[in-house]
Amino acid sequence: MSIISEFKEFALKGNVMDLAVGVIIGGAFSTITNSLVEDVIMPIVAFIVGGEINFENMFVVLGEAPEGVAMTYDALKEAGVPLLAYGSFITVLINFLILAFIIFMMVKGMNKMRRNKEVEEEVAEEVPSEEILLLREISEKLSK
Repeated sequence: MSIISEFKEFALKGNVMDLAVGVIIGGAFSTITNSLVEDVIMPIVAFIVGGEINFENMFVVLGEAPEGVAMTYDALKEAGVPLLAYGSFITVLINFLILAFIIFMMVKGMNKMRRNKEVEEEVAEEVPSEEILLLREISEKLSK
């Protein structure tokens, strides 16, 4: 078996295709979550905390900024000044928590559906078919 046919067999297996679809959907879902955090949640948090706060501009300068460089995150980062960007970390952390919670709820829902299906299958197995009930009835009548 050649390496190309082995690779083709591997790449076309169901699990690999499912994984590829999951990665693509995950990337799209990540974009939606980023927008939710940056465009909806963080402005609300900033309002509650006390006005217009840009969390990306919450940082501590760890080095010396060159003269003439604005004291903004983007300008300092471009100038190569080391920064402790805790505001960006807060944003990413909130993003992660939302994403983790949504995935948790999806897995919880899937587990509930799986459990319900297993219970239905068990109930279906416990209830005898009509044929078996008729055979039992006939057997009882014959034994009398």
